Amino acid sequence: MRDCYCTVNLDQEEVFRTKIIEKSLCPFYGEDFYCEIPRSFRHLSFYIFDRDVFRRDSSIGKVAVKKEDLQKYHGKDTWFQLQPVSADSEVQGKVHLELRLSEVITDSGVINHKLATRVLECQGLPIVNGQCDPYAAVSLLGPSRSDLTRLDMLSSVTKHNFVHHVTRPLSYTKRQFDVEEEDVDKLALRVDLWNASNLKFGDEFLGGVRVPLRVLGQAGVHDAWYFLQPRENGGKSVKVEELGSLRLNIVYTEDHVFPSEHYTPLRDLLLHSANVGPVSASTAHILGEVCREKQEAAIPLVRLFLHYGKIVPFISAIAHAEVNRTQDPNTIFRGNSLTSKCIDETMKLAGMHYLQVTLKPIIDEICTEHKPCEIDPVKLKESENLETNRENLRHYVDRIFNVITTSGVRCPTVMCDIFFSLRESAATRFQVDQDVRYTAVSSFIFLRFFAPAILSPNLFHLRPHHPDPATSRTLTLISKTIQTLGSLAKSKSVHKLNSNTTSQGRNRFGMKNFKKRWFRLTNHEFTYHKTKGEAKPLCSIPIENILAVERLEEESFKMKNMFQVIQPERALYIQANNCVEARDWIDILTKVSQCNRKRLSTYHPSAYLNGHWLCCKLSADTAPGCTPCTGGLPANIQLDVDGDRETERIYSLFSTYMTKLIKMQEACGSKSVYDGPEQEEYSSFVIDDPQETYKTLKLIVSAVQTLEQQHTKYKRDKFKKTKIGSQEHPIGDKSFQCYIRQQSESSTYSI
Repeated sequence: MRDCYCTVNLDQEEVFRTKIIEKSLCPFYGEDFYCEIPRSFRHLSFYIFDRDVFRRDSSIGKVAVKKEDLQKYHGKDTWFQLQPVSADSEVQGKVHLELRLSEVITDSGVINHKLATRVLECQGLPIVNGQCDPYAAVSLLGPSRSDLTRLDMLSSVTKHNFVHHVTRPLSYTKRQFDVEEEDVDKLALRVDLWNASNLKFGDEFLGGVRVPLRVLGQAGVHDAWYFLQPRENGGKSVKVEELGSLRLNIVYTEDHVFPSEHYTPLRDLLLHSANVGPVSASTAHILGEVCREKQEAAIPLVRLFLHYGKIVPFISAIAHAEVNRTQDPNTIFRGNSLTSKCIDETMKLAGMHYLQVTLKPIIDEICTEHKPCEIDPVKLKESENLETNRENLRHYVDRIFNVITTSGVRCPTVMCDIFFSLRESAATRFQVDQDVRYTAVSSFIFLRFFAPAILSPNLFHLRPHHPDPATSRTLTLISKTIQTLGSLAKSKSVHKLNSNTTSQGRNRFGMKNFKKRWFRLTNHEFTYHKTKGEAKPLCSIPIENILAVERLEEESFKMKNMFQVIQPERALYIQANNCVEARDWIDILTKVSQCNRKRLSTYHPSAYLNGHWLCCKLSADTAPGCTPCTGGLPANIQLDVDGDRETERIYSLFSTYMTKLIKMQEACGSKSVYDGPEQEEYSSFVIDDPQETYKTLKLIVSAVQTLEQQHTKYKRDKFKKTKIGSQEHPIGDKSFQCYIRQQSESSTYSI
């Protein structure tokens, strides 16, 4: 049996790690990880590790999905065969090469050819054991020649020349070199990148490139970027089927967002939805009708309406329409309608901090204490007492119910406004039933907000991992009891973010010292401690003292994933564990300090070292910043959303379901003309007013088609300007033939 955990990596950079499942060959993790991807990458990789008794980790296998293949697996549960992990196959980054072939005529008349190779620059190389000291090994390969290798250390500023001489036959007398007639096209250049290691195990392979010399063409010159590739025939032979497999559900979205004015027609249609009568003829409601799942329509709609401050009138309008269609008060808002999905999504966005401050302390206590709460006699363990368990359960339920019912004053305003609207609509529709005004609200606040958060605290960021089976059973029993009680509880917060990062302070002589520290953030102060859980901080920075939070250029300390917290007296330089964590810290620190009155408008993107700022070379350490602050977004949900991106997402949905839009147009015509029972094929659509719905559909189709044309033109222009071999589009396995074809064309395009 094994103690296994799984990591999620962008190429080779770990951005997430699951909990360890002990003593299992079939571990189930059930963990969700979501992130905005902060940089370009080639592979989304998943590694399975085994932790042995000495707490050393050994890799079992990996799954690496190419970026261009992610869409194939989007939203599907997929079993992937684990592949062996070999140092020779773990590569990332790219290299810039320049090749030049020239003639050399000796005194005896022999024509030699000199091949000069320059390794100009590398980007994106991995950090190995905390450092990277790369060098290049360049070899010339051919059918009848041995490798010629020369080693050189690389640096960020030096360009390196590697020279190979190619001897031609004595009978060769042509002064003009012709690639086509010679054997140069049978030769290839190999460039391998290595990391110079101080360890006894030898240097680590970073990646390589094999360049056929036929790329030199008639001019004898070649200049291009290449993706580094795994070593040929590298690694041990392992039977793949012996490694096992990994089940993943990957959801990958990539939005290509135009400037804001492109979305004006569609955005105006969407934001006008609350004012359309009936609301079923509005653009937003139609999106919910044509999407396969209401959820995929609700997410961008809610974010868009929140961004523009129009979520309450929109939800009020669709909720009022749904209440009027409901016949039985006992079934009010119980289905997966657009209304219920939109309210769910609004509560997730607007109520996450409220949920944390209300439930997290008691949930943490339950997960730490492990008190038995099983009340099913069949599932009771021999060592447990039914009455004791029942008392434990009652104690937890009483406390959770109490914190919920006393939390009304902390309920976000937007949620209160929506619940007020639900109550009024339900009371007006079912005037005889006095309880419906309460159940209409409690069905959301209890059944769809608090109860799911208690059941799966990891999905609502109340706990970092899925709870163990015994605790999970306790939470299930509490959640069910809370649902049953279901009383009305109206529902800002302390946001806490912990992380183990590296920080730097400056002593009085200006020297730098980096140490591992544990950081904690509340809405009052930013502190760091020597170890996790230590009560007294080594340093405490009041939030009002934070003047700006910005990235720090890598060149400052030759370290990645760095950022700076700027205070009145000095800046604190911090290195996060990975690029995702760095982005999270910058975002949340910027948000909590956004309203500080003395926030800076400019900053220094590099450090102050050796008596001057590295960025602008000014010598005074108090010199004003040389670069405008990025500023970030206020801690305000309306502004913490990109409205254009959400409109682009809605356009994509409409484009995907265009056939359904056309079908809905036909349904409107059918109802208008025949004014009788609608045809069965159209019965899935809610159409209260065929004429108004048809008008809206016509506007939607027009707006979507216009955006489609703009996307098509953009892609066509981008394809024309794409130069294979450029820094943005390095040559890889599949793009080499594209490069050869581009070179052979008479007209070339430059980026």
